Amino acid sequence: MSVGENLEKIFSLKNKVILLTGATGGIGSVLAKGLADAGAEMALCDIGNDKLEAIAAEINENGSAKAYSLNILQMDSIKACVDNVIKEYGRIDVLINCAGINKREGFLDVTEETYDKIMGINLKGLYFLTQEVAKHMIKANKGNIINMASHNSVGMLGGCSVYGATKSAVTALTRSMAIEWAKYNIRANAIAPGHILTPLTTVTWEHPERSKYLSERIAMGRPGTPEEILGLTILLASDSSSYMSGMMYHIDGGCLAGGQPWPYDTKY
Repeated sequence: MSVGENLEKIFSLKNKVILLTGATGGIGSVLAKGLADAGAEMALCDIGNDKLEAIAAEINENGSAKAYSLNILQMDSIKACVDNVIKEYGRIDVLINCAGINKREGFLDVTEETYDKIMGINLKGLYFLTQEVAKHMIKANKGNIINMASHNSVGMLGGCSVYGATKSAVTALTRSMAIEWAKYNIRANAIAPGHILTPLTTVTWEHPERSKYLSERIAMGRPGTPEEILGLTILLASDSSSYMSGMMYHIDGGCLAGGQPWPYDTKY
């Protein structure tokens, strides 16, 4: 067996139906294309717009994808989206909750409107979308859920109080999903990206003080890229991770490990 054949046997997503939320985002759009390249049939869910359709069209040049309109703040939209995916494919093998927002403001500056919107998309929407998908997974007696957490699940930055609260909660929900639904052969894991360079974080990495602050706290001394999230996502979406459940996995360039070390004596 060749290397390529062996890797395909271990990590192939062929014939897996993956519902991905936040499919037009900086990380979501890269995952959409990368998972399709690994053989998945992608149900791309986001606020319906030209970008969502364009991503689906690009994937369909060599793979398989369909675009579905989803307003994760509206219960009717959640149910309709899931129903439409089930109607098209008959099942959902993997759910990837990637939709999320943030607004960087001090704790005392956050308004009720901002609080409700971040909580609504990052936590409430994720909760009830997963609930809707899990009903079908339970009937099928199998399923796989991947939640996008964050470095802020365990380590905070100033001005991220609400976002950090939602991402900490996402890790707790991941554990709940894993233990409650294991009897239905459903797994749940979370990925915690560190400081990733996306269109939304460019302003931070171009800021002279914030970029220096972050770089010093990352052992590799640089931001990650959305492409560097893809490998672990494929692993967790594939059957090769069949005994992995209830965990959060960090992709952070050595940030959680301690960042760049202080000066120390060495012969090298």
